[in-house]
Amino acid sequence: MLNSRRMPFAKLLLAALVVSACTPAVRVEAPREPITINLNIKLDADVRLRIEEEAEEDVRTNPIF
Repeated sequence: MLNSRRMPFAKLLLAALVVSACTPAVRVEAPREPITINLNIKLDADVRLRIEEEAEEDVRTNPIF
């Protein structure tokens, strides 16, 4: 049998082996399909900003009140 001093070490070693056996494998792979980026949001925000700036300019030059 194991000596009482070696028992904690043996338990720790056994726990390390069990935990290392359960670690999942991680794979890094390139996607099979190309990545597409939709830029419609940026263009829409740019158009809205231009219209808003033009509206502010119109209000400054032709005040309503």
